[in-house]
Amino acid sequence: MAKTATPNKSTCEDVAAWLKLPLEKTVKSLVLATDENDVAGNTNKTTVWLLLVRGDHSLNEIKASKVEGLKGGFRFATVAEIDDHFGCKPGYLGPVGTRKSVKVVADRTVAQMADFVCGANEAGFHLTGVNWGRDLPEPDKVADIRSVVVGDASPDGQGVLAIQRGIEVGHVFYLGTQKYSVPMGANFLDETGKPQPFEMGCYGIGVTRILGAAVEQNHDERGMIWPAAIAPFAVVICPIGYDRSADVQAAAEHLHEELLAAGIDVVLDDRGERPGAMFADWELIGVPLRVVISERGLKAGTFEVQGRRDDTATAVALGDVTATVKARLAL
Repeated sequence: MAKTATPNKSTCEDVAAWLKLPLEKTVKSLVLATDENDVAGNTNKTTVWLLLVRGDHSLNEIKASKVEGLKGGFRFATVAEIDDHFGCKPGYLGPVGTRKSVKVVADRTVAQMADFVCGANEAGFHLTGVNWGRDLPEPDKVADIRSVVVGDASPDGQGVLAIQRGIEVGHVFYLGTQKYSVPMGANFLDETGKPQPFEMGCYGIGVTRILGAAVEQNHDERGMIWPAAIAPFAVVICPIGYDRSADVQAAAEHLHEELLAAGIDVVLDDRGERPGAMFADWELIGVPLRVVISERGLKAGTFEVQGRRDDTATAVALGDVTATVKARLAL
């Protein structure tokens, strides 16, 4: 172990670059504190904890909260507490030679490290070549306290992890027995015939969050693309010249009634808008399927059916439109 000058290098990234070492050879120090309070809320005792994670990793506070001793809640230590226990400001902290005793919790990866780099508890210096058991005692606790990163082994050992974006659409809460069961006397009889309080939990689904998630994952530059199951309408009928052609109007209204009778959620655009404006409105709204009726199509004996994601429309015979729509919607 050697004390090495690292002037103005207070982050693991800067230290690794200065020493020309891989970032994974450095150890990051994070200082937490737990308080023991009396019934009046006054703090009787404060314990300072030093949590160590590899320099290329980050602390996972949820995992840390499951470590024995931290389960009751913790906070990040104040600058005064850090100075009192380490004799140094943050940025150069480490587990070797602390001024006062601290509880050391090492992540599993740190517990397996050798010849690592950590703070020297002196501004402008770090220790290199540090080893457990020789230069400092084994940690008080070894636990998984870091966030996973891309490439970590999967829990089943069959592959590696990837990080993907997500959106929370629901919650599951563990309530235990004290929140409702005990106060309300909600008990059951166990196998010995004695009453025991129910272990309770609850869950909730956010309806508006589901809509937000659907839009986030189903949209393009023209607007939303609703999944058929939650679309405001599954099908929109867009008649070209509805206000000018009796044939187009009659065909549109007939198809509208036919689709309704088939149990399809359909809307008829009877505004008489120009095709471009009409199509743009429904693309923005995101209705999954569009049926276009025009005089030219009627003369050819076809309607045009186009999905919201389709690049082009498909000509479908008049008598086959309902069956085609049902097939596209998987009804």
